[in-house]
Amino acid sequence: MPTLSPYFLRTGALLLAILVIASLIGAVLHARTGGASETVHNLNARIRAWWVMVAVLFVAMALGPLATVVVFGFSSFMALREFLTLTPTKSSDYWALFLAFFVALPVQYVLLGVQWYGLFAIFIPVYMFGLISSASALAQDTEDFLSRNARIIFALMAAVYGVSHAPALLMLRIPGFEGRNVELLFFFTFTVQISDVLQYVFGKLFGRHKLVPRLSPNKTWEGLIGGALTTVVLGAALHGVTPFGPWVAALMAAQIVACGVLSGLVMSAVKRSLGAKDWGHGIAGHGGYMDRLDSITFAAPVFSHLVRYFWTP
Repeated sequence: MPTLSPYFLRTGALLLAILVIASLIGAVLHARTGGASETVHNLNARIRAWWVMVAVLFVAMALGPLATVVVFGFSSFMALREFLTLTPTKSSDYWALFLAFFVALPVQYVLLGVQWYGLFAIFIPVYMFGLISSASALAQDTEDFLSRNARIIFALMAAVYGVSHAPALLMLRIPGFEGRNVELLFFFTFTVQISDVLQYVFGKLFGRHKLVPRLSPNKTWEGLIGGALTTVVLGAALHGVTPFGPWVAALMAAQIVACGVLSGLVMSAVKRSLGAKDWGHGIAGHGGYMDRLDSITFAAPVFSHLVRYFWTP
């Protein structure tokens, strides 16, 4: 069982209070509109989904690193499944897909569980890149070979390699922060997800100018700026659950927001190229698992490596 600081527990209680208030507001808005507002319906669906996601994450963190790794591993599996379900493949891709699902994904998380960081960091981009590409070549189907192989590798890098770097924060040895890595993971996941929520809220309230209308029609400059600045302030306020001071926590939050926004836009471009609005329907009100993890795929590796470089011996 991890050691949870009083600050972390107070932060959890505050998050619980925010969810309760949000639920009450959603109920009032639903009653006032008679359930006819699509925006209110979407808001309430998101709030209900947040209750489930927050509960699962907090229970996993309370049970310890193994439970947290299992939760992220399952989420990676579902995200990879959604990604490759939308992506055109052929029967000749059987062994490449088998290696992605039943070798690359489980081994990546086993390496995380046994804390073999050296192999964890290179297993997919070095070994699985070569092995999956070779399996595709040995199938001797050259039609659209590069595109088919690239789709599988890209899906693996996004849904497994990128996402796995979030729970990888649990294996870092940070002097003076021993036993509290779960709080650092909370800081990361809270920051990346609250950034998405605040950008949505600011966009709905003040959005006038489209950010990238061809990729994500609902994103606005007002939403991005308002959500990003508020998230940075919240990041500084949460410095107590990190090994950082307030100013550094704000900078790390800004990095998470920037990488999360870019990652989300890239994944939106992928969805648009596949003619899809959502990756799936696994999480009511939030689309699929990949829709919730898309901002993590770029942000987690960068944040994890920055922490490891500057705060570990």
